[in-house]
Amino acid sequence: MDRTRLALTAIAAVLALPLVTAAQHADRAPYGDHFHHFATSSTGPVEVRIRGAAVEAYDRGTGAPRWTYDRRGSRPLALFRAPGHTVALWADGMVTDTDTHTGTDTHTDTGTGTGTGRDSDARRVRWHRAVPGLGAWLAASPARAAGVLQPLDEDATMLAVVTPERISAFRSADGDLRWLLPASEGCAFDPARTAHTVGVLLLGRPCRGSRSWSQELVAVDDLGEITPGRTPLGNDLPGGRRADGGGNRVARPS
Repeated sequence: MDRTRLALTAIAAVLALPLVTAAQHADRAPYGDHFHHFATSSTGPVEVRIRGAAVEAYDRGTGAPRWTYDRRGSRPLALFRAPGHTVALWADGMVTDTDTHTGTDTHTDTGTGTGTGRDSDARRVRWHRAVPGLGAWLAASPARAAGVLQPLDEDATMLAVVTPERISAFRSADGDLRWLLPASEGCAFDPARTAHTVGVLLLGRPCRGSRSWSQELVAVDDLGEITPGRTPLGNDLPGGRRADGGGNRVARPS
């Protein structure tokens, strides 16, 4: 009896091994990320664009590709380019931030940049963020992606993701969600109606029954909605402090 039980246990362990191995491999690419890096000796400036279903970095002078980044089951719809990194909006509602610069070794990687060596260090996704409801809204009209990604300060240290239901503000350095601004009841933000002026983002917010154009505008900056007497949190990394002294300092986690 005991021998039979031991034999069955051993067989079960052997059968389970491929499943465990497959699960471990699946965990390496939870977002379906895939990179292909092209060997090149060029050290010139790099530009980033959408090409087909991938984000592509290419040499500004020659047009030769440096690397491509795609995600299984989705495609990029819009990019926001900042010094050293690029934010991409994907059709499934995912937002990613990828380092722009690469090394020179030929390498193909499936995962989130968890390989070894300078190439994986220089060519990686810095963060992924899924925005609720964004994928379904984009599916109805992919052209809506044009105004979704909005910088909130001159250096793009904060980035807003604008949807009809809410504005989500992420810190560019690590993708930390710093604040949310829901649309008021009966209102909806319009990503196609935006304007930037002196560090302020103005957005259209049409509301049912509105009788004044001023009620259909909202002003935000890197700290959130601009209102009298506000006391927002700061957006610096833990231990940091705004140069102008604004915001409330957040204690380091214990």
